[in-house]
Amino acid sequence: MAILLLVTGLVLLVAGAELLVKGSSKLAAAMGISPLIIGLTIVAFGTSAPELTVSLVAAIKGSTDIAVGNVVGSNIFNILFILGVSALITPLAVAQQLVRLDVPIMIGGSILMALMAWNGVISRLEGIVLFAGILGYTIFLIRQSQKEKSKAVKKEYEEEYGKETKKTRATAFMLQGAMIIGGLALLIFGSRWLVEGAIDIAHQMGVSDLVVGLTIVAAGTSMPEVFTSVIASIRGERDIAVGNVVGSNIFNILSVLGLSAAIAPDGLPVSSALISFDIPVMIAVAVACLPIFFTGNLIARWEGVLFLGYYVIYTVYLVLSASQHDSLPLLSKTMLWFVLPLTAITLVVVVIQAQRKEQKQVWGLKREWLSDF
Repeated sequence: MAILLLVTGLVLLVAGAELLVKGSSKLAAAMGISPLIIGLTIVAFGTSAPELTVSLVAAIKGSTDIAVGNVVGSNIFNILFILGVSALITPLAVAQQLVRLDVPIMIGGSILMALMAWNGVISRLEGIVLFAGILGYTIFLIRQSQKEKSKAVKKEYEEEYGKETKKTRATAFMLQGAMIIGGLALLIFGSRWLVEGAIDIAHQMGVSDLVVGLTIVAAGTSMPEVFTSVIASIRGERDIAVGNVVGSNIFNILSVLGLSAAIAPDGLPVSSALISFDIPVMIAVAVACLPIFFTGNLIARWEGVLFLGYYVIYTVYLVLSASQHDSLPLLSKTMLWFVLPLTAITLVVVVIQAQRKEQKQVWGLKREWLSDF
């Protein structure tokens, strides 16, 4: 019964997010909003709706380890797994806005969460502060979208969906609104069943709610992001593929965690395991985006392989740690003394090479400019 609830919940979450994203993105495009802004807001927030509903339901039911573990695990999964798979399909172009603004906000939000959780609980007031952050971020992005050339975006919409009359526009708006409402309804039911199934399985297997939240629930609620980013990368919508992940991570921390802490009677207790290991991993993964995104504004295939490899190692570590396996110390030492230093050295070398290449291009342009005189 527990497995049936879990699988049914996942199916409803994916279907609901699909309806929500399709309706929202078409509505936004018709209004002249750029693909990057759609990826950072409508698509990112829509695909994060499962995380929101699951964490809210878990917080109300008192399963706070699932509520917090879902956010942390989803953010790690989004970057390492989703960007890894998407980059393997096709190298992902990274917009300058992501490097200069959105990734730093993601890193800042992750660090702020760690500071709030340091005393073992994220209070209701801190939850309200986090949620105020997502409101400010969304308002800023809306203002940014107003500066975009909305006419050009609308033209792209007309080329893909056809030119609309007043009658067809009204019909389309009603259809898109129905898709959004239907998607939200499926998300609500799916999240409830997913949480119930995950808790039952955890109790039957003797696995803690925290590990289930970091793995099964986190990966399950991130399925909409997986489908959205992978399909976007296949279709060449690389702004949406990357923007969806970064926007989802920002939304998870500021909105999902913020609202969950705000509605929990005594705030959200944060376990010592999360504070000492999983939250630092989440911050490290977010910080790793900057040098990778910076190098040529591109996530190459080998970087996608690197991301995927780290997610496999992280998951294996959680499983070994939960079972107190004898090979856990060996894995920890290998990561600490070999894999992490090697990765850091590789990233430093790649960044230096990218800077040298950029400097050569600048000097080349200067020589061309001087030769004209």
